[in-house]
Amino acid sequence: MAFASDFNNMQKITYFAIDKTEISIEQFSIFAKATNFISKAEKVGGGLVYSFGWKKKIGWTWKTPYGKKPNKNEPVVHINYDEATEYCKWKDKRLPSEIEWIEAAYTERRLAPKLPFIKNKTYPYPTGSNPNGANCLSDCGLVNHVDYSNHLSQGGGHSLIGTTKAGVNGLFDMGANVWEWVDIHNDEFKGTKGGSWWYGKTQMHSSYRAEKLRDMAVVYVGFRCVKDLN
Repeated sequence: MAFASDFNNMQKITYFAIDKTEISIEQFSIFAKATNFISKAEKVGGGLVYSFGWKKKIGWTWKTPYGKKPNKNEPVVHINYDEATEYCKWKDKRLPSEIEWIEAAYTERRLAPKLPFIKNKTYPYPTGSNPNGANCLSDCGLVNHVDYSNHLSQGGGHSLIGTTKAGVNGLFDMGANVWEWVDIHNDEFKGTKGGSWWYGKTQMHSSYRAEKLRDMAVVYVGFRCVKDLN
């Protein structure tokens, strides 16, 4: 089901290519319409946000991530690991492993990257030597984001896909914006990488690891896909 144009929006890393941006609401809506998809968050009435413990927010789903009509270019959220897997499979892709995601996020593999990036150099942040330019909570500099602060107890919400600073391998928002699902060797829990607008630079660092229950649908967890290159 993958389209030829998809590959224009992917970056070759080594034996795989990865989406340059997080999957958007518009992209996901095409899948949902074609497959009659209904998310778990829709079935139970809403997704989750953390506020002194996990809280279900009525009406917060991938269609209305903060309970109101979104911009179609916002990253799709409130999608659990298996639902993200389903989307990637429909696109003839898959979710990245944690090792693949780390490779893409921190080690520059382009043949002729633009400065300040250097081929084969490994960086501490997906944005490079420092976290500036990512949509994180307080210590990544100023970036544009959709202002949902009046709906939240912390942070302001996510940025539109592809609008923040391009980082390592020319990828957008591998650091912050929304966490991204990755595969790890655990049946109950799956990895989330990169941090989000809810957190500062610490969660973006190459050494940071996080996991969530695979069936959680959360306001600041999204995803992107990878494609094997044979």
